[in-house]
Amino acid sequence: MTPTRYRRPLMICAAFVALLSLLAVGAVMALAFAGSVAPVWVTSTALYGLPIAFLLMVFLVLDSVAGRRRAGKSGGR
Repeated sequence: MTPTRYRRPLMICAAFVALLSLLAVGAVMALAFAGSVAPVWVTSTALYGLPIAFLLMVFLVLDSVAGRRRAGKSGGR
């Protein structure tokens, strides 16, 4: 389980990477519509940014689920 102090910065990082890569996808599409080629760094940001952000969010969701399950096992059934 990830310590609480790391969850919020990871969430902010994932949201920033997702927003940046969505902007890059929009830029690639706009440049392609205009008939020119996007720079390599913009295309790379569009291709690799969204999967990285998705994996970070999946990690955070799984960590949250694991933390709730551990907190809920105080006894009972």
